[in-house]
Amino acid sequence: MKLEEFLPDPHSRALVEKTREFARGFFEGDGTHGFSHVERVFNLCLHIGREEGADLEVLALAALLHDVARPLESAGKVEDHAVEGARIARRFLRGLGYPEEKVEAVAHAIEAHRFSRGPEPETLEARILSDADKLDAVGAIGIARVFMYSGEHGRGIEDSIKHFDEKILKLKDLMYTETAKRIAEERHRFTEEFVRRIRLEIEGEL
Repeated sequence: MKLEEFLPDPHSRALVEKTREFARGFFEGDGTHGFSHVERVFNLCLHIGREEGADLEVLALAALLHDVARPLESAGKVEDHAVEGARIARRFLRGLGYPEEKVEAVAHAIEAHRFSRGPEPETLEARILSDADKLDAVGAIGIARVFMYSGEHGRGIEDSIKHFDEKILKLKDLMYTETAKRIAEERHRFTEEFVRRIRLEIEGEL
């Protein structure tokens, strides 16, 4: 993806690249919520944001920073990575002299990106980040991530399928933007077919 297609201002691109390197430093390895997830959410945000008329600079920064505190949460050092991530984002962006209004727009998007808890996203950029984060859990990538997580935590196939029923197959109906809803439909169908097929194989019918 060519960043200049979304952010024609070179100063904006430089800020985004500086933020990317800052965010990358929080991730020692990859995994279900590693930096590759961040990059995919970033790409989704820009594509959805362009379609929906969002502030792409604010959205790009929020996407890159949305999971910086996830490793701290996984290590039991913070309770909520979204809240701590917003704190880190504020500190980092203020240190760069970023306008306070935009700092708060980025921080709100990060605080509100978790669909299972936290405040309701009140801005277009916050809704898009939440949508992009959910979209990365659906479809081929979403299936891969479920089984990556299962491998990381010793979860079996049956429990993985239960996770699809309890969470993944419900995400389609939780999208905020029309663009994300369209993307989610196709990804949901793919996931649904995978779950149907694996159930048949588990039951010995295929």
